[in-house]
Amino acid sequence: MTLSVQVRYFAALREALGEFEPVCVEHGATIAALRSQLVASSPRHAHALSADRTVRCALNLTMCPDTTLLTEGAEVAFFPPVTGG
Repeated sequence: MTLSVQVRYFAALREALGEFEPVCVEHGATIAALRSQLVASSPRHAHALSADRTVRCALNLTMCPDTTLLTEGAEVAFFPPVTGG
């Protein structure tokens, strides 16, 4: 069984990958599994979302760890850490 989620990208990730994309994941997948699936999907994704890059995530507008389970129709946002000055 698969789930459909909407993935949104912000800041430098948006520049590299676009604003959003629909993705199907296996039932029971976490944000970490989604990120791994995206990394495997193309060289652009592999570069932008590689494990050595710090990327924050949110599920349905709430910051969360990458161990969070995905749900049908969820919106997952990936963005680089914000720096201030």
